[in-house]
Amino acid sequence: MKRKDDKKIPILKKLNELRPVNFLLLTAAGVVNAFGVTMFLFPVKLYDSGISGLSMMLDQVTPSAFTLSLFLLLLDFPIFLFGLKKQGMSFTVYSMFAVAVYSLSSFLIMNVLPIDLEFVSPLAGSDLLLCAVFGGVISGVGSGLTIRFGGAIDGLDVLSVIFAKKIGISIGTFVMIFNTLLYIVCGIVINSWILPLYSIVTYFIGSQTVDFIVEGFDRAMCAMIVTTKADAISAALSEVFKSGGTIVKATGGYSKDEKQIIYFIVNHFQINKLKRIVTDIDEGAFISLQNVADIVKKPS
Repeated sequence: MKRKDDKKIPILKKLNELRPVNFLLLTAAGVVNAFGVTMFLFPVKLYDSGISGLSMMLDQVTPSAFTLSLFLLLLDFPIFLFGLKKQGMSFTVYSMFAVAVYSLSSFLIMNVLPIDLEFVSPLAGSDLLLCAVFGGVISGVGSGLTIRFGGAIDGLDVLSVIFAKKIGISIGTFVMIFNTLLYIVCGIVINSWILPLYSIVTYFIGSQTVDFIVEGFDRAMCAMIVTTKADAISAALSEVFKSGGTIVKATGGYSKDEKQIIYFIVNHFQINKLKRIVTDIDEGAFISLQNVADIVKKPS
């Protein structure tokens, strides 16, 4: 018969996997995200994406006691707890911590620090395009850092993972549909489409910034080379790029001829050189290129 204490062991083990340095970096991410939202978006009534944008709208249409900071906690925390089983303990703890920092920082900036946010944005003035661009970039940096260090600063990320496949759409499509509906509701609520349309600019720039922070500028590419001269091509690629590839045996689907596939990683700037090396050795080689989001390699 199992004791109740036995159930606590896996939980404690997972909590021991949490890294203090991640909490430090997530603190920075939450502060950065709050800075972008409260200093560029909120004062001119532009909307962030996801649950953050929904919280901003609710702040505007509810009594003053219900603030952005409060809605961030009320909406995001239940979502992260709902996704605990699927996303794991570490992700949930990191995410709730980042949201708490985001919420607290927003409260301090808007209610404690001597910054007048009621008139216009204190940094970009009343220029909606500047506010949309810089608000999107800065909040995107905060969101990207949160993802990079093990969490998420918006519950929409969890909802998209849980429900996208269930309704037969991609995660990106789910996020886009949610934000589109959000901006439509915002337009109806404030009886204007100018601010929701500028908010779409914020959403686009923010999503691109998140991709840049998470994946970096110099993204890797996976080259899959189907050839009958794999040994010669692999040797040439290894000599030029000083890295190895993987050779896999294959059979032609139509011809039934024996072929080989070389799996080789390069960056965007090396693609043309790779193509020249391959075609110089085998003009009939087939090359397929795909983006690689991340590469995990155990240190030697």
